[in-house]
Amino acid sequence: MSTRRHPPLKSVTTTPDCPQDAAQPVDGPAVGEPKGVAEGVPIAVRPDPRPPAGPYPVAWLTIRTPYQMTPSATSTCLCGRSRTAVGKPRVLALIADHQAHRNACPLRTLQEGRTAA
Repeated sequence: MSTRRHPPLKSVTTTPDCPQDAAQPVDGPAVGEPKGVAEGVPIAVRPDPRPPAGPYPVAWLTIRTPYQMTPSATSTCLCGRSRTAVGKPRVLALIADHQAHRNACPLRTLQEGRTAA
């Protein structure tokens, strides 16, 4: 059985002896709008000014009850209200307070029926 001989490479590239810089494109003067941007189109991406559609969370009640340990709770609202409680009686009171705040929160009450001052 004879061994197969590999065909010679079609072209052999040579390695330069010293590092070479890549060719740099010639830039024109940076004047005016960037290419490919239509007139009146903003370049920077801006956040969407519209409010989210549909319901979204305003207040959170987090209750932690580790096994055979003291329970704790945290009530947080987007209006800036933040309360914490440790111990079963205080956690139960915070739950009731959180329910009451849901009805009185300025972010949840409708502003349409109010008269201007």
